[in-house]
Parts: sequence; C-alpha cells; structure tokens
Amino acid sequence: MLTDAATRLEVWGDPIAHSRSPQLHAAAYALLGLEWTYGRRRVDESSFDAELTGLDTAWRGLSLTMPLKGAAFRAAISHDRAAALTGAVNTLLLSPEGPRGFNTDAGGIVRALADDAVTALPRARVVGAGATATSALVALGELGAREVEVIARRPEAVAPLHDLGARLGVRIVAGTFEASGYDDVPVTIATLPGDARLPDAAGAALARAGGLLLDVVYGHWPTALSAHWEGRGGRARSGLGMLLYQALLQIRIFRNGDPGATLPNERALVEAMRTALEEPRPA
Repeated sequence: MLTDAATRLEVWGDPIAHSRSPQLHAAAYALLGLEWTYGRRRVDESSFDAELTGLDTAWRGLSLTMPLKGAAFRAAISHDRAAALTGAVNTLLLSPEGPRGFNTDAGGIVRALADDAVTALPRARVVGAGATATSALVALGELGAREVEVIARRPEAVAPLHDLGARLGVRIVAGTFEASGYDDVPVTIATLPGDARLPDAAGAALARAGGLLLDVVYGHWPTALSAHWEGRGGRARSGLGMLLYQALLQIRIFRNGDPGATLPNERALVEAMRTALEEPRPA
C-alpha cells in the first residue's frame, strides 16, 4: 500500500519540455491541500527500466507520454480495462508490490467530447492508426459507436485495429487519404503528430464530412487538419481538453487508487486546472 510519505510524481517522455502536465497537477494538488511535487523528466525507451528501478519509496506515481506507454504497460503488474485493451499505459501508481498500470487517455477523450455535448454516437472517424488511435477506439466504443472508419496512409497499418474493434463490438472500416469524398460522421478524432502533413484535397474532404473535430495535438496548433475545419467554419478542438481530463483521472488514481473514485469539490478542481492551462507555460 502507498503511504502518505510517497509525495513525488513526474511525467516522463521524449521529448518532454512541451508537457503541460506539471501545471495541471500543481493546480490540482494546491486546491486539494496535498504537499506533493510533480516534475518532468526526459526518458527514452532504452533508459526507462533503469529509471523506474531507481525510484525510492518517496515516489507515488508517474505519468507517461510517448514513447513510453508500451514500456510502462510491460512494467505494470496489473492493468485497468483501457490499458488491457490498448496495450498502452500512461499512468503508473507505484507501490512496494509493484507498479499498477492505467490508461486514462480513453476516459480523457470521452470527457472532452462531453464538453461539446457528445455523449453518444453511432459511428465516427479516426484519422491516424498509431498508438493513440487505440485509445480513441476504446473511447468511441464507450460512447456506443458500432462503426469507425480509420484513415491511414498505409492500409496495413489499420490491420491491428480490427482485432481491437472486434473486442469492443466496433466494426473497423479502413480508409485512405486518397479518397475523393467521405461519408458524413458526427465526430472525427485526429491522432496524427502535430507536424504531420496531408494532401489538401483530403483535408478539405474530411472537414466537409467530419462533424466535430477533436485533434489530440495541443503543442502544434492549428494543425494541418484543424486548419481545414476552421477554414470551413467547423468546430475544431485541440487536445487540451483531453489532456485536462486524462490528468483529472490520473489525480484520482494517485490520491484514491481508482480512476472512478471522485475527488473532493471536483468541479472547482477542473476549473482550476482549466485556468492553469490558460496561463503561459513556465520556461
């Protein structure tokens, strides 16, 4: 079991300087009256195991970003449902028994969409077929989607997502950026890197038929895809909402050991975290 003496936390990844997680967590801990510290550390896959082994009992937990979510999954002695489905862990709760792994990205997507009154939908589109696409599929499955089109540069990249879709009861349809038109969907989730380029014709076609865009990127804004949405007067949201809510679930885990266990005065907590995101990032 964790003790009150375990007060240190960090976010690890490579690159990591852009991370807004320290601002979010600091704002929450201050409101909760927790004297915890939360920093950032540049860690790559090759050094992850050694860095994790080197932590002492002062450490309470870790947030993990790219490229460490697979390594964190392998290091965890247990996994929540979202982590088990995706094979990705973005949160480790540390204890003498070993690290427990969670994926709060999927829940962050669900809650970010709820801010735009999206609480259920029959079908949707995901742009990109990388690791974050798995969390997007879990989120869409939770919202009731039964068909998701996945747009990728290489059709073979979509193949692993068919198995996940089968486990979720979601039919996966592979699409490409070469299509001249797309069927209408109420929501599009973009999981491409922030600096990804795409054909203008495909971006315009996706924007025409894509409904609300949730782009998981927040460090490079606007993205090439969101620019097409905004050029047409569509609704495009950055990944800051997802970042906020996945952090809220992480804080539930770090404090209560359970992403489903709410925090005291949680509405005020969310607003304090949202305000922290509006402030300039410390150098």
